[in-house]
Amino acid sequence: MPVNIHPTAIVEPGANIDDGAIIGPYCIVGADVRLGEGVELVSHTVITGRTKIGARSRAFPFASIGHRPQDLKYRGEPSRLEIGADTVIREHVTVNPGTEGGGMLTRIGDRCLLMVGVHVAHDCLIGDGVIMANNATLGGHVSIDDFAVLGGMSAVHQFVRIGRHAMIGGMSGVENDVIPYGSVMGNRAYLSGLNIVGLKRRNFSRDVIHDLRKAYRLLFAEEGTMAERLDDVAEEFSGVDPVMDIVEFIRSDSTRAICQPNLDRAA
Repeated sequence: MPVNIHPTAIVEPGANIDDGAIIGPYCIVGADVRLGEGVELVSHTVITGRTKIGARSRAFPFASIGHRPQDLKYRGEPSRLEIGADTVIREHVTVNPGTEGGGMLTRIGDRCLLMVGVHVAHDCLIGDGVIMANNATLGGHVSIDDFAVLGGMSAVHQFVRIGRHAMIGGMSGVENDVIPYGSVMGNRAYLSGLNIVGLKRRNFSRDVIHDLRKAYRLLFAEEGTMAERLDDVAEEFSGVDPVMDIVEFIRSDSTRAICQPNLDRAA
């Protein structure tokens, strides 16, 4: 299918537009932008910088994608922004490219949903199938693994890691790493358990959910040190991949602590 560009849109020379793309009224597409096959910019959308958007993704009115980072250390270095296929970017979303201090790349995976007013700062790395509800905000250098969900008006501190299938409750302030399959809430956010609803929706088996529950209780028991409990869990559940995801996540290097349960608030 041919590219469909509305007469009021501005596409700068040099932009690379694949077949079937639709560029709606009053959109602006910069010279270094690459739009994949079937991408749709509904209207009033600005895509600029060294930005690549994958096939069939859609951006809605007043999204601002690829403008220079909100980082005073940025000096115009040729950093990039990559957005995967089949990702939906709703109204007033802002996404910034990377910086020299963070690997020069911001990346959003396939089949993500960024709802109204979401902000993705410089050097964030977001996996596939991630959902960010209205006005969720990421500081720079945040890492989010596949299928995590961030509730509306949540805010994530710089350099925080959020594991796969984790759930961030609405209006939470997250300043520490969130384990895979974990659920956090509050300001400052505390670990409130496992994301059982999400696990069931993703068709995890009853046996795997049972193992995750048992491993969670062992990991966050009062006896022993975290290192000792990690070793015990790794030995007991060595063949259970989701449990080992948690073990490896906690053992990985990070600038942030791990989000812990708050027994007083959870009671």
